[in-house]
Amino acid sequence: MAEPSSPMQNLWKPELYKIQLDAPTPKPLSCLKILTEYERKPNFYGNEYHGRMGHLEAEDLLNNKADGTFLLRRSPSARDYYTLSLRFDERTKHFKIYYKFGHGHYLQEQSKRFESIHDLVADGLVNFYMQQHAAPIIQEINQQTGNSYHQSPYMTLNRRKLRALSNELRKSIANKFDGLDDSEIKAVTEENDLSSTKNMENTTKMKENDADSILPFIYEKVHAFKVHTFKGLNWCEVCANFLWGFTAQGVKCDDCGIIAHSKCSELVPAKCIPDLKRIRGVFGTDLTTVVQLYQCSIPFVVQRCVEEVEARGMLQEGIYRVSGFADEIDALKLALDRDGEKTDLSETAYGNINVIAGTLKLYLRLLPVPLITFQAYPNFMDAARTFNKDDQVKEMSEAVKKLPLAHFNCLKYMMEHLKRYNGLYLQ
Repeated sequence: MAEPSSPMQNLWKPELYKIQLDAPTPKPLSCLKILTEYERKPNFYGNEYHGRMGHLEAEDLLNNKADGTFLLRRSPSARDYYTLSLRFDERTKHFKIYYKFGHGHYLQEQSKRFESIHDLVADGLVNFYMQQHAAPIIQEINQQTGNSYHQSPYMTLNRRKLRALSNELRKSIANKFDGLDDSEIKAVTEENDLSSTKNMENTTKMKENDADSILPFIYEKVHAFKVHTFKGLNWCEVCANFLWGFTAQGVKCDDCGIIAHSKCSELVPAKCIPDLKRIRGVFGTDLTTVVQLYQCSIPFVVQRCVEEVEARGMLQEGIYRVSGFADEIDALKLALDRDGEKTDLSETAYGNINVIAGTLKLYLRLLPVPLITFQAYPNFMDAARTFNKDDQVKEMSEAVKKLPLAHFNCLKYMMEHLKRYNGLYLQ
């Protein structure tokens, strides 16, 4: 499906996501003894609370347990904190933990807050595992330069949108400057906080130039980045790596919506365009996130494109082999992101049906987690290599069960479509 020349090949980097999938998960060790009134369980802990216990006794209980196994206890000398004893890398680690009503569970005052102990432990295990297995990737993220931004998914996915919005801004700024003398131009730009002293020195020259040269010099708006807890699976739009963890995984601009690792956000230039937020769309967004957001079983991009192909492309040879024009596919992508389900895909708007098919391929290619997920892919391949038909069906059935519901529904929809196309074409 992927054209070798496509600039959007391998847009997202899956390595950190795969590493997180392999991280150990929380396994609470239930307390079997009856706690005394003096050491009764706090109402914000569960059966993993073991009352008053020293670290040696905790280590004995956790010895030889699987990574991720944990218990909560009250150290004999503790006053205002509890202790989390956690098994990781075949060792037992101990952490002071706190709970504040309305704020949740946390390790120290300035650290992340969690709604449950399970979430705190899960996030900690992922971070430990990342430090152990993803150090080179994290180091690479921390050593990026400003050039990374220009080849980032943010620019790749939004180039046409940014160009259109930038043209609108240029026209707006050009109209604002039209007919003003240099002193008036300076007053306007200072009032709107659009330029620096260096920019002002070039104002007269910019006024004489074509409008296309205005924005890079005088448009300046700092991004409103804030630490954000992302639901579902999300990737950094600057470095293309996964936002690992479960709480406060990165930052998001309140104005334009760009998301990034905190370190990566430092590379983003001060050219925030708030209007981009309303046309960010669904291309490059995790499939499960899309169906939850739109309350549907099949993403509207897939459904609309398939319906159009079946309406006027079923007899065309190589409908998914022959590529449409790249600029037309890019234009349709922008239209789908901007207008959603109301996008006009008719023959009048897009006479070349290969553009519709190409846009569908592009949508599937830009999924951060492929339609057949990383977890399920090996099982599908094993099933395909099985020669016995009955065994193959059985293995394929087991492989399908590993797919998230959104991926299963979409794959089923696509397979039924391809079956109809193949059956009709071969008649």
